[in-house]
Amino acid sequence: MVRESRIEPEVEELWDEFHSCVNVTSEQLRTWLMVQGSGPEAFEPEPHLGLPEPGRHILAILGKRKVDLTPEDIQVMRETVVEIQDLIETRPEEGSRNEQWRHSLMNLGHDPLNER
Repeated sequence: MVRESRIEPEVEELWDEFHSCVNVTSEQLRTWLMVQGSGPEAFEPEPHLGLPEPGRHILAILGKRKVDLTPEDIQVMRETVVEIQDLIETRPEEGSRNEQWRHSLMNLGHDPLNER
């Protein structure tokens, strides 16, 4: 008996695209978001206050299995892929030396200095 996949092909494709665009590890993203957060509560074992969104949600997705994704996770993944692609397409002339541009990408889990 062939068991049907619980994951739709569209979600499989999105999963791969998301993990291709998000090119930092969950630990790297967590550290970056904690730096971006303000106050001592950002350094608690389960940080949440002061951490920027959607980075916090992206971090949660990185810790999930495909079968555990919620519809909200899937929407955040779609938005993240589009936003990262848009930022990369509008790369400023000075590239990664433009801190605002690089930090916008890093908040989404993409470090333009990381090459795969």
